[in-house]
Amino acid sequence: MGLLKFIIVGAAVGYGINYLMKKRPDGHSIIEDFGSDVPEWIDKAKKFVADNLGDVVQHTQTRAS
Repeated sequence: MGLLKFIIVGAAVGYGINYLMKKRPDGHSIIEDFGSDVPEWIDKAKKFVADNLGDVVQHTQTRAS
C-alpha cells in the first residue's frame, strides 16, 4: 500500500512540474510569470513593512511595560 501511495504522489508531482513548466501559446510558462513578478512583490513587501513597523514597535512597547 505504501508503494502505491509513493507511485501516485510521484506521478502527481511530476504532472504538476510538467504543467508549471509547459509553455503557453504566448511563449511563457507559469514559472516564468512568477519570476518576472518577484521584484514587484519585493517592493510591495518593503512598503508594507515600512508602513507597519512603527505600529508593531509601539504595540510591543506598550505590552512590555
